[in-house]
Amino acid sequence: MNTNEPNALVVVDCTTISPSVSRKIAQQFAARGVSYLDAPCSGSKTGATNATLTFMVGGDPEVFERVRPYLLAIGPTITHVGALGLAVTMKIAINLGIGVQMLAFSEAVLLAEKSGIPRERAVEALLKSVTASPMLKYRGPFVLKMPEEALFSVMLMQKDLQLALEQGRAVGVPLPSTSLTHEMLTAARGLGLADKDFAAVFDVLARMSGLPGSC
Repeated sequence: MNTNEPNALVVVDCTTISPSVSRKIAQQFAARGVSYLDAPCSGSKTGATNATLTFMVGGDPEVFERVRPYLLAIGPTITHVGALGLAVTMKIAINLGIGVQMLAFSEAVLLAEKSGIPRERAVEALLKSVTASPMLKYRGPFVLKMPEEALFSVMLMQKDLQLALEQGRAVGVPLPSTSLTHEMLTAARGLGLADKDFAAVFDVLARMSGLPGSC
């Protein structure tokens, strides 16, 4: 069966899993004449609600073109990054970046606060500075008041950082800051914050610094 035929089935997997597992799943589908694309998205619940998700897609370019209109309905930004498994690899790399960013932001806030700058003013200054990424602009205020519902929980972020560490070992890339962030998330779980947004790394550092957290 030609999986590029107009009526051929296509599975688009938007989960963030191990690249090797993604490829194995693709092989199982291919044996049944079904095409498979890995297409994780970035943007969390807010992006899904507002149809502003960003997709990364891995797999056959022709199959990708067949499903592009469906992805555009919920995400206007789509990048085909290459072969199967590379989209989840890219998503893991992105989540590595936002996890490490949050830890660095937390350190900056607490250094300023412990030195005498009110936490609110430190957050305001940082979010107006060159360090303010889009992620920090919406998650940075969580260090002032943690939302009841996590946008992306400690457990989910730690899962993705574990995937990053495994991929780093597989391809020979050291990830020291990722390892530290992973351990800080372990500490957050130990403090009972597993279901909180991963911005809870701030609370871990705050308690270590003798300051109140945001939870």
